[in-house]
Amino acid sequence: MMEWTDRHCRFFHRLLTRRTRLYTEMITTGAVLHGDRARLLGFNAEEHPVAIQLGGSDAKELAASAKIAEDLGYDEVNLNCGCPSDRVQNGFFGACLMAEPARVADGVAAMKAAVKIPVTVKCRIGIDDQDEEEALDRFANAMVQAGADALVVHARKAWLKGLSPRENRDIPPLNYDRVYRLKQRLGSYPVILNGGVTSLEDAKTHLAQVDGVMVGRAAYDTPEILLNVDREIFREEPPVANLEEAFEQLIPYIEREFAAGTRLHDITKHLLGAFRGRPGARAFRRHLATEGVKPGANAWVLREALSFLSSGMPAQSAA
Repeated sequence: MMEWTDRHCRFFHRLLTRRTRLYTEMITTGAVLHGDRARLLGFNAEEHPVAIQLGGSDAKELAASAKIAEDLGYDEVNLNCGCPSDRVQNGFFGACLMAEPARVADGVAAMKAAVKIPVTVKCRIGIDDQDEEEALDRFANAMVQAGADALVVHARKAWLKGLSPRENRDIPPLNYDRVYRLKQRLGSYPVILNGGVTSLEDAKTHLAQVDGVMVGRAAYDTPEILLNVDREIFREEPPVANLEEAFEQLIPYIEREFAAGTRLHDITKHLLGAFRGRPGARAFRRHLATEGVKPGANAWVLREALSFLSSGMPAQSAA
């Protein structure tokens, strides 16, 4: 998710689950080719498996960007054809590309020729006045023929005319049955469902019909969800027993990043969804939000915030 799932967010999420595949925020081909690659594309080795999500529509640029991503060590390239924002449309990528399946197919084929890692596509079930049955089938057929390794389908139309990106998260209604029908038609071809999944119980229900489930905002807003993924989905023990243990493991990362010049808030802003509903959670969030932005704030701020959960009182500041 743009401006959300950066490398700090992904490092935190990886502490909660070994098996879940993590995705970068959407990065344009222009940024990959001409931007600060260390800042935009850098990731920690602990994040694997990690996929880069690209935004673009020019086949040559997509191929060059995919090769750069492969050389940097990414495990998958995912082409975003689902984001409905105005900025994305103006750059001719995102959901508007659902009206151009042949163009997208050319990009996918070019990326497949350039890299050995999987190339996948994320899309909607349709846009604007498109017929959901015909549009999704036509788009999916083009991706399969181009060699895409999987299709991630957000089970909601995107209305590019008249609705904001925020409204497009709720309007029109989700249509999971349409994604199920696509999977049934494509047989063994991998179809991953996205959109409105708020719990592992939801995910397990969908997994009876499709090959995978992509969870975005729910995992960000309630990271505890990820604590149970390895056990309930993959039948493996999670890397940590609880969020507190994950935060203890996060502190050395914060100290290392702080020494390299990273602001504390750039990391702790991704932690504000933790502990919702628990005594002291509001004080935990307030302390991180107010103290984490101050000049010189370091890992001790997180330790202070965590102390609200156990005692209701903050720890004494270090000398």
